[in-house]
Formats: sequence, C-alpha cells, structure tokens
Amino acid sequence: MAINYQQLKSRKFAEVTQAYTIKDTILYALGLGLGQDPMDARQLRHVYEEGIVPLPTRGVVLATPGFWLKDPDVGVDWPKVLHGEQGLTIHRPLPPAGEVIGRLRNDEIIDKGAGRGALLYSTREVVDATTGETYCTLTSTTFLRGDGGFGGPSGPVREPHSMPPGAPDASFDWTTGRHQALLYRLNGDWNPVHADPKVAAQGGFQQPILHGLCSYGVAAWSVANLLCEGHPERLRRFDLRFTSPVYPGETLRTEIWRQGDGKAAFRTRAVARDVIVLNNGHAEVLPETAKK
Repeated sequence: MAINYQQLKSRKFAEVTQAYTIKDTILYALGLGLGQDPMDARQLRHVYEEGIVPLPTRGVVLATPGFWLKDPDVGVDWPKVLHGEQGLTIHRPLPPAGEVIGRLRNDEIIDKGAGRGALLYSTREVVDATTGETYCTLTSTTFLRGDGGFGGPSGPVREPHSMPPGAPDASFDWTTGRHQALLYRLNGDWNPVHADPKVAAQGGFQQPILHGLCSYGVAAWSVANLLCEGHPERLRRFDLRFTSPVYPGETLRTEIWRQGDGKAAFRTRAVARDVIVLNNGHAEVLPETAKK
C-alpha cells in the first residue's frame, strides 16, 4: 500500500484532551534524570511539589495522538519510520497541573524518490482546555524511510539550522541512567524498542535505546544550565535534528555557541562513542529580566 498524498496531507485528527497532575509533571522531570542529585536545588525545583517549576519541554508529551502512522489506512511502512527533527516554540509557561488540548495537522509530505523515502512535516498546538490560550507550538519532521516514490512534491525541503565554525563556547555533561528509558516511557511512549532487548535487536540495536524526546529534554536542560543559570523556564524556542540513537547510561555532552540576543546554536554527543546524536540545534531564551 502506497501513500495517498492528498489523503495523508488533509487527514483530520481528533482533538486530544489530557488532564495532568503535579505527579505527572514530576515524572517527566525524573524521566530526564533530574533528581539524581537530591541536594542540587536546580534539580529539586522540578521534582519537588513545593514551588515546582515545570520543565519547558514538558509539552512534547502532552495531548499527543499516539503512533497514528501505524493505522492501516495511512499507507506508511511504519516499522521504518524515524523521528527526524523536533521544534518547540513556547508562548506561555505550562502550569504544574491542568488540562490541555492537542491539535495536530499535517503540513506537507515531501517525496524524496523511490528508495530514498519521504519527509512528513507536521505541527501540533497545545492549548489550555478552558481558556483556549496556546501554551506551545511543536513542529516535527518524520522520516518515512520506506515510502518514497509515491508521486508527491519534491520540495521545498526545510533546511536545518547551520552550525557555526570553530570550537564551542561551553559544554555541559549529563549522564543518563541505565533505567532511563524504562522510566521515561511512563510519559506515554510505550514503543517496545525502548524496553525489550529482543525488539531492540530486531531493529539492529545492541540494547533498548533511549527515546529521542528524552534526549531532546536532556539537551534542553543542558542548554538551560549553560544559558539560563539553571532556570529553564526562560527557554522560548528549542529546535534540533536527531542524528543517532542514544543508549541508556551514556553521558551526553551538549556544546553551545552563543550568538547574541539570547540565541545559541548547539549539538549533543555521546561522549564514550564520540558520536553526535543531536545536531543543528537552535535555542532562544528570554533575558533574566524578562523571565515569567
């Protein structure tokens, strides 16, 4: 079954409503590894209910439609699907508990040609279920490795953020736990490739891999420590490209290039393997005086 371009692009998605509690907000932060040093006040403010501050990337796991690409009417070779890029624009901070609505749309499907796959561009908005105010806008590029050659448009292809030349200005190391994927999956991504060694082996991995959105959250926490003095609530934009899987237990080193006006380029590497796992990163933060 091949992709029907018009059907996939115009696919209608039901709104997803999700109520969440402070416990869920804490679970997300624990899933990124925060709290591994319970004496670190910067970590504690995200995992302790007194005065809790939700992490800005919290919206990536809220009111999601699930793995809808697996639906038989979609026409996608779903076992070959990869998460290629993730973007986040924060309009207002999420509260520690509340009820939100997720609204998803497909923006475009780029046909790279037979044997070369396709790119699915989509956008999801997370809004307050009562007021309708938008908390964040999420953009995603999904690489459909087995679905090129269906006769769709060949462009325009979104260009990734360019990386500056020279050495980075600063770096931040974060060691993930061996159990990290087992904990993070409780946020709603139950893909067995993150838990079952047999399923991971079928995918060509030496062990279950960490969720891409977990490494995404780790990178945001790392950038916040480099740019925001450990106050990630100042983050307002966070875009990157996934380039290689991460294994639970690895130390991730996030490197930044400060570009002025609260902007920075960044990338993240798995230190022991010296492999760049996240690349073409772009972050924007509020100045200290403007944080909300």
